[in-house]
Amino acid sequence: MDTLTEFSKQASLVLIGKQFVEKGMWAVIEQEVQIKQKIRQHTPHEKMLDAFIAILAGGHGLVEINTRVRPDPMVQRAFGRQRCAEQSTISDTFDACSPTNVQQLRAALKKILRRHGQCYRHDYDHHWQLLDVDMTGLIAGRQGEGVTKGYFAHQRQRRGRQLGRVLATGYEEIVVECLYVGKRQLDQSFQDLIQATEEVLDLLENKRQNTILRMDGGGGDDANINWALSRGYHLLTKVRNWQRTYKLAQTVTDWQTDPKVSDRYVGWVETPHPYARPTRQVAIRHPKKKKDGSPGWHYHVLVFSLTDAMLLDLSRHAALDLLFAAVYAYDQRDGGLETQNRGDKQGLGLSQRNKRSFAAQEMLVLLAQLAHNLVIWSRNQLSSVESRFRKFGIQRMTRDVFQIDGRVSLSPTGQVQSVTLNGRHPHAAAFQRAFGG
Repeated sequence: MDTLTEFSKQASLVLIGKQFVEKGMWAVIEQEVQIKQKIRQHTPHEKMLDAFIAILAGGHGLVEINTRVRPDPMVQRAFGRQRCAEQSTISDTFDACSPTNVQQLRAALKKILRRHGQCYRHDYDHHWQLLDVDMTGLIAGRQGEGVTKGYFAHQRQRRGRQLGRVLATGYEEIVVECLYVGKRQLDQSFQDLIQATEEVLDLLENKRQNTILRMDGGGGDDANINWALSRGYHLLTKVRNWQRTYKLAQTVTDWQTDPKVSDRYVGWVETPHPYARPTRQVAIRHPKKKKDGSPGWHYHVLVFSLTDAMLLDLSRHAALDLLFAAVYAYDQRDGGLETQNRGDKQGLGLSQRNKRSFAAQEMLVLLAQLAHNLVIWSRNQLSSVESRFRKFGIQRMTRDVFQIDGRVSLSPTGQVQSVTLNGRHPHAAAFQRAFGG
């Protein structure tokens, strides 16, 4: 038989799939996850894989499998599929998933991250590891399990679920994700997320002592701060208690104007609140109007146990005053997990795939976690060829880099033999050098 050559609108994704199969990542999931469902044409593993391909292809809903994956047989072959299942049967497979399957998939993702992730191989003896912890809301229909009213940014009176995430910020890899009911917030989930992270990254005491946990005020209550400090972590967070925040801010004797934000003032708290370990505390204030229209102040207080070297390194200003270094180190959260949350929602459709079953929803979330890490690993491989790709986020990778068209040649046995990308595409040459053909 002669080789078969066909055009693919996603020829670059074909190369990603080919490498994905060669590294045996999906084989780990096939070994760990056992979904009880009657097999007709496609196994549950195969239908899960079809959904995973659709996520990488930029699909924001399972229904898009029929338009993004089924029409492109070359992409299917690259990921080890002979043909793609219909989206409704794939949806049925996720509906058949149980909480046991969720734990099985978590175990598989743990193995994959340990084998292929950089954060697991971090050198704690010579540098600290930064972990960002946060919750992000997933809007959903009110009939879904665990869907309740709760806090959803800029969307009042909405219902949904909450997703807790831990990001190894230096590597942009998602370490842990847990789905919660809509009213659950970070103060109730923080310790669960960190304990899960300890298991994935094998964070023994010597590693915890060189690990920084950064989170917003949602997790900054006394119980969580003392728990993290007593376990040996370094911490950077906001005080959650507004009454204590106000009292601590009143002890500041020298307010300094932030050179970056003209209406923001910062100062050292002269009488810090005592925690399980010594901390330094910085108050932040900015003007606001009171209900009666008179001028007033809005206050925040940062609590941290970081050393001077950690603060300066984290703030990315080696010669900065320590007061502003602490504030800017906290501001970097926007470039950490908050950026990844936006990228996953825009590029991977994280908030668009909604299932009524809680277990089904969590399975989809965990597949998106694997997709996120695979995109980051692919981006790193690409940036080793051309450094300009280091700035590419999740959305830009799935929208632009994974959508380069070209020609795919199959061997007589139906395996992807070669891929030739469209040379007119601005990213084609670099992608071809990074992933071959």
